[in-house]
Amino acid sequence: MIDIHSHILPGVDDGAKSIEDSLQMARMAVIEGIHKIIATPHHMNGKYENRKEDIIARVATLNEVLQAQAIPLEILPGQETRIYGEMLKDYKLEEIVTLNDGGKYLFIELPSAHVPRYTEQLLSDIQFERLTPIIVHPERNQELIENPDLLYKLVNNGTLTQVTAASVSGAFGKAIQKFSMQLIEANLTHFVSSDAHNITNRSFKMNEAYDAIEKKYSVDYVNLFLDNAELLVEGKSIYKEVPEKIKKKKFLGVF
Repeated sequence: MIDIHSHILPGVDDGAKSIEDSLQMARMAVIEGIHKIIATPHHMNGKYENRKEDIIARVATLNEVLQAQAIPLEILPGQETRIYGEMLKDYKLEEIVTLNDGGKYLFIELPSAHVPRYTEQLLSDIQFERLTPIIVHPERNQELIENPDLLYKLVNNGTLTQVTAASVSGAFGKAIQKFSMQLIEANLTHFVSSDAHNITNRSFKMNEAYDAIEKKYSVDYVNLFLDNAELLVEGKSIYKEVPEKIKKKKFLGVF
């Protein structure tokens, strides 16, 4: 299994605080059946800045430690960048790193409460540069919860999304779990990843998520998400079904 979203690098954001924390997370990941993790530290979110060169160096160091500890896990470089207007400019300045430094897939984090007005244009500009933007944890964005048609429009225009395993398993509450499942059912998400920060309250929960998906839908959905993570790491095109709008339920016979 490959996890494409994790805060396992030590001392760079609100994830692992020390190398021992990273090792604890690595051991838990292996128990979950994960053999590769993309380290995606926060960048430009108002609190943390982690630029490409530093991330790649820290990933190499962590891999050396994992090998020395005989932990069968490989860390790959990535970045969780909060959306901002100068993203493409900074990408060209080698400050932004794509997932696995493959020059194809780029994580985009939206603010938790809203979607900036320039989002649609920026995502279009990113695709014009032959990059594929991936919105992380859209199920936790309040505006997208209230107006899922906005996410449909973005996905229909070529943007991908990634839901958090803990959201799918119910760790963030039933409302977010329900919306996550709606995104899966409507083909509005393409990856399930841990967004793990530690081994206590923000752990991996990948197996829990896949069990929930298999139970509600089928193992075919699980295999699609597993395959997509591998294809992403390899820099290949992922599988995606035609997106659909989330159907609004009737209440007492009225929309």
